[in-house]
Amino acid sequence: MISLSAIQDEVAVLADGESGESVEKTLSIIELITSGGTSGIVIILILFLLLILAIYIYFERIFAIKAASKVDSNFMNQIKDHVSNGKIDSAQMLCAQQNSPVSRLINKGITRIGKPLDDINTAIENAGRLEIYNLEKNVNVLATISGVAPMIGFLGTVVGMIISIFELANAGGTIQMDVLASGLYTAMTTTVGGLIVGIVAYVAFNHVVGKTNKVVYQMEANSIEFLDHLNEPI
Repeated sequence: MISLSAIQDEVAVLADGESGESVEKTLSIIELITSGGTSGIVIILILFLLLILAIYIYFERIFAIKAASKVDSNFMNQIKDHVSNGKIDSAQMLCAQQNSPVSRLINKGITRIGKPLDDINTAIENAGRLEIYNLEKNVNVLATISGVAPMIGFLGTVVGMIISIFELANAGGTIQMDVLASGLYTAMTTTVGGLIVGIVAYVAFNHVVGKTNKVVYQMEANSIEFLDHLNEPI
């Protein structure tokens, strides 16, 4: 006859087994990175520094481009009035007050008033190239990071696989997951990290280029309007 205490002991054992199966192992991001060993940590650190650099350049360029795109809607009308009335000094003073790529281009054209129209156009174009160069400062770094980061991640993948193969070769023919874990962690974490940094840098690069192009079109439109005004018959 089965006693009540024996049944209680069996139920307790089953309960312990079920509770043991329901326990899930969790892994934080820090633990995931550190589980990859020294090589994985070094590669992740490099990717993290590239991410910080990309974010810094992105926001620095966005603020600079935003400041460069601010032009008074009545600026060109005032410039044309001053030029038509022969108030060259007033026009130059107005350009100095605006202090934007558009105003600097117009000021360059104003200083050439009296010379042939082609010379004025050439002076504005040369000044425009300098302004575009300043607008695109460090943007090529974003493009470089967007291409290099996934390659660094892939390098981590190769390093991780080499570590796994090396550990497997020294395991004496027995395959154990804990032996392969370090290399696999390195391979996977660096791949994900490289892709994340590459995607962020690529999106940031395209957004900055789009904003820069808008300022360039604004510069071209105002320059053409200024040249058209000079070409108008008196």
